[in-house]
Amino acid sequence: MIDSMMNEKTILGESSSPRFEFRSFGQNFENAHFRMSRLSSPVPENVWKRNSEEIYIISHVTNITNTKIREGKLDIKTLVQTINGLEQWKPLLKEPFPVSANLLVKEVFPSLGVDLSEMIKESYSLEDFLKITNDNPKLLRARVKKERYGYMVNDTICEFGYVWINGAKVCTISSESTDPEAIQKTMEDIGLKGVENINYLEAIKRVTGLLYKPLANE
Repeated sequence: MIDSMMNEKTILGESSSPRFEFRSFGQNFENAHFRMSRLSSPVPENVWKRNSEEIYIISHVTNITNTKIREGKLDIKTLVQTINGLEQWKPLLKEPFPVSANLLVKEVFPSLGVDLSEMIKESYSLEDFLKITNDNPKLLRARVKKERYGYMVNDTICEFGYVWINGAKVCTISSESTDPEAIQKTMEDIGLKGVENINYLEAIKRVTGLLYKPLANE
């Protein structure tokens, strides 16, 4: 499967097979960001700068499901595997609210490691869903504001961004592709070889204190 995926070119702004990703979080990636911007191929104007406000639903009991709410949709992806420090994530769900109780019971809550089988409604609004997650001791809601700058280096989708996690400002930098070797080359080219891979779930847990670990360059 990996060999066939490596032959598939990643195109910015288009969906593809589950991608491998390197991402890290810290306080300063300015040098790497500068190199990324200089090495980048031209990219579409709509990814030069993007801003979004999202809500992440963080589970205390699992680190393999990335669950967030963006633009009124429940957006879930899952970790497939990790190879040579690179994580492969697969999109599972993009569902607008209201969301059916059946979907929540059979797919969403089990993916978060939470057993909520008794639902009193047939469908749940965003407000309903946020209340359920807020009341569950295994779950944490985090407000995440993003300011992201897109690039393309070695045919990998690259990004530098400022991220506010419940108001705490950090930096993030990433490269993703269906080709793991292209990501490794990109990390070396921009000076991030050997830097810890930290995904959004890990970063939010570290910033909020669920994990007692520093970010990559604190």
